[in-house]
Amino acid sequence: MSIWFREVTLEDCARLDLGQGGKGSLMQTLGIKVTEIGDDYLVATMPATPAIHNPIGMVHGGANVVLAETVASYAANFAVDFEQYYCVGQEINANHIRAARNGELKAVARPIHLGKRTSVWDIQIYNSAGELTCVSRMTAAVVRRPDSKHAG
Repeated sequence: MSIWFREVTLEDCARLDLGQGGKGSLMQTLGIKVTEIGDDYLVATMPATPAIHNPIGMVHGGANVVLAETVASYAANFAVDFEQYYCVGQEINANHIRAARNGELKAVARPIHLGKRTSVWDIQIYNSAGELTCVSRMTAAVVRRPDSKHAG
């Protein structure tokens, strides 16, 4: 059974990547793309290029966190009625396990908790060899849209 509120496509994700008014987003800047949508998980990739390296030539920990928060935020928003609610990152942590220097990073987000006010996501990031490079957990706040028909 799917956790998504409605059917989600890769095209929906690509539209979100364009940002407000199609002016661009951090996802475009870093080359982050949602590549797979499962019944209870979302996958995004990011190229591990020198543009996201730290001064000693490996993927910057902050780039891992951006990838993790992106895939978890997209997933959190797909799991709610987007006409009435939206989700924003409230807290994130990351443990960097193995350095990555090149290739492509793959992040897989799965829910730990899907509640009325928050959702909690487990994100695992892998390098091109399939080795775990980072584990992260993000809590998303579920916020009611002020213009929704059920606003009180």
